[in-house]
Amino acid sequence: MAEQKIHPLHIYTDGASRGNPGNGGYGVVLLWGESKKELSAGYRLTTNNRMELMAVIVALKSLTKKNIPLTIFTDSKYVVDSVEKRWLLGWIKNDFKGGKKNKDLWLQYHTLSKDFIIKFKWVKGHADNIYNNRCDELATAAADNKSNLLIDDFYENEVDILK
Repeated sequence: MAEQKIHPLHIYTDGASRGNPGNGGYGVVLLWGESKKELSAGYRLTTNNRMELMAVIVALKSLTKKNIPLTIFTDSKYVVDSVEKRWLLGWIKNDFKGGKKNKDLWLQYHTLSKDFIIKFKWVKGHADNIYNNRCDELATAAADNKSNLLIDDFYENEVDILK
């Protein structure tokens, strides 16, 4: 019987918004060996950083296997630095005091991340990485699809409260 080779999971993510805030979207490309899966959706009112983080969350939620090593490639320094420099752990410890944004999404990410062995890698956006470019295409197309935009309830409620 041939030994089964384990392929690392690579996830590429991107977020976009038309205005900040404005229509937004995320794009995800999951690569496992020869398999590829794409995910995307758009929101009627959100921010670029929310969509960058939402892409990561959606990717993790889509996975059926737990406790696997995976690498997430993103052009978002906000996402990479928040996790890799352990800022998120400080924000959680201090209950996001000091105006830290996107608490709802960061808490979702934190809970999901416990099920995986995650490494983030920053890639230069709008450059020569075909999968990052594909994620950008998915994210911007989702943001521009005005007939099919979802509601980012937490963000829209937060904006209403601040008015």
